[in-house]
Amino acid sequence: MKLELRFFASLREALGVSQESVTIPVTVKTIADLRVHLIGRGNPWAEVLADGKVLRCALNQHMVDANTALQDSAEVAFFPPVTGG
Repeated sequence: MKLELRFFASLREALGVSQESVTIPVTVKTIADLRVHLIGRGNPWAEVLADGKVLRCALNQHMVDANTALQDSAEVAFFPPVTGG
């Protein structure tokens, strides 16, 4: 499956990349699986996407949770929670 990944704000800065096209294994089926797959790349990925870090995700520009199924050719965006004042 092919995906377009997007990283925003502090994630983009920490990873040094704002977007990336990837082909993922068939075992990666959900947003949570994708996160684990990316963590497997080692640092800085493991540190930035670590379990316990609060991240928001969007699939094709719609907010989703970690259990959402991935779709071929989808855009997956990761970003930190946004606060305002």
